Amino acid sequence: MDFSALVLTRQSDRSYLDKPVEAEKLARILECARMAPSACNAQPWHIIVVDNPEIRAKIADATSERILGMNHFTKQAPLLLVLIEEEANITSSLGGWVKKRHYPLMDLGIMAEHICLASAAEGLGSCMIGWFNEAKVKNICAVPASKRVQLIIALGYSNARNRTKIRKPIDKIISYNYYPLASK
Repeated sequence: MDFSALVLTRQSDRSYLDKPVEAEKLARILECARMAPSACNAQPWHIIVVDNPEIRAKIADATSERILGMNHFTKQAPLLLVLIEEEANITSSLGGWVKKRHYPLMDLGIMAEHICLASAAEGLGSCMIGWFNEAKVKNICAVPASKRVQLIIALGYSNARNRTKIRKPIDKIISYNYYPLASK
């Protein structure tokens, strides 16, 4: 599958089959995550692979919201990946301070998308989850108080059809040389 086809195939899946993810597929996905670029090669991340059914259920509960009906699908996913922000190296940290940017968040986003695209290439579904009770997740996974859980990714064999992507027209999101309303 070429890259464009992969991008069109990848979607946020919210329904999973009761089928485990093969260890070799997970290993390839995690290797793709490891190879993700980061500012000044800081690699400010740690991934906790949650495959234990009891722990996975607890994490799923920490992502679910009864009143809003959010994220109940996480209980179906055979794997949950908990993405932890680690300290950036000195070069990335200083550059971020000078430019008033927090590069580790960008780096984690890049790495997370590597995971999702690699998952799609392996025939798996994924969904990034930003709605969760961080304190509960940290407690369940024994994450130190000084660390941040920035994202959780549900991973498994999708039980959903591929959906047509609805996106803004390209002329609404791309301009050349200037912002659309900027004076020249």
